[in-house]
Amino acid sequence: MGSIDRYIFRTTLASFAVVLVSLTGVIWITQALRGIDLMTSQGQTILTFLGITSLVIPALVLIISPIALMIAVSHTLNKLATDSEIIVMNAAGFSPVRLFRPFLFATLVVALMVAFIAAYLAPEGLRRIKQWDAEITADVLTNVLQPGRFAQLDQNLTIRIRERLPGGLLKGIFIDDRRDPKERVSIVADHGTVVKNQDGSFLILEDGNLERFEVGKRDPALVAFGRYGFDMSKFNQSHDVTLGIRERYLWELMSPQESDPIYKQLPGQFRAELHDRFMSPIYPFAFAALTFAFLGAPRTTRQSRNFSIGGSILAVFGLRMAGFACSVLTVKSPTAALVQYLMLFAAIGISFWIILAGVVIEPPAGLIEALNRSNERILRLFRRPAVA
Repeated sequence: MGSIDRYIFRTTLASFAVVLVSLTGVIWITQALRGIDLMTSQGQTILTFLGITSLVIPALVLIISPIALMIAVSHTLNKLATDSEIIVMNAAGFSPVRLFRPFLFATLVVALMVAFIAAYLAPEGLRRIKQWDAEITADVLTNVLQPGRFAQLDQNLTIRIRERLPGGLLKGIFIDDRRDPKERVSIVADHGTVVKNQDGSFLILEDGNLERFEVGKRDPALVAFGRYGFDMSKFNQSHDVTLGIRERYLWELMSPQESDPIYKQLPGQFRAELHDRFMSPIYPFAFAALTFAFLGAPRTTRQSRNFSIGGSILAVFGLRMAGFACSVLTVKSPTAALVQYLMLFAAIGISFWIILAGVVIEPPAGLIEALNRSNERILRLFRRPAVA
């Protein structure tokens, strides 16, 4: 790879990284706001909130990467054209195919990254989200104990908390325990926290009083404590996590077990997801080739590139929308997947033909004249009459 190739390669990947991080960050924030109830209503910490919401980032990168690459290729080509570098390289003997080579190397890097994310990283993140969510859902301390409500954990056990503060701190705890027929225990604590270890889950109460009423005794026993542990392990429910189709690794989609109940019920969705994973690394090549076919031809600074930019955006948008439609249809018809493959390879083939032939994609002359005449008529309508 020569110095020019390295320059274009670095510029493209740097632009790709900036666009990818920016778009992913914006979309991640909108997704993360949906899980804000983890902190407000379920009393989870900020680390738990960030941990769960960040696991969706690989799935977002999988969709955003081809679009970010298209924007990066457009930016790099516009930069080269604005500085007249494409004209100079063309005059020095660089053909459009030769100029496309560093972009192809950058696309290969993005495609390999997308392939790894599609095969392993994205489903790994999604299945960790499901497992983490199942643990939170099964935890009675974060779901049943709601501020201001009396929670009936057992037939003879009632717990109430006044409020839940950030960091998992519980304020104003009241426990009425009548599970032992020989005694009744009432506990009032100023605050408490949840501690989980290998022995189970415990509600650690601090600064409170314990009142025990024993059968056959007239007066209750009152004990003031600074710290008291209340075992809650038996109330935590365990749930088996059922992995969905998107949480399966690529090799699990390629050879699903015949006894899998989800595969028996939804074989079409397995097929559609498998083809989506296969086509994920192909989209960067299609988007990069289409963008270069519209913008890679040498032009002078007097020639407008607006039509080419708009055409590349429409072509990429149309190809991706058609891909989404084919993915939906693949659930019922395997032929739709074949159509999607043909569309992608046709877009790549036509783009390479345009690049090899050195075709400059420009609007027809008649269209430009019609637009100019329309603009002149609009200007005449708004032009003020001359004052005598």
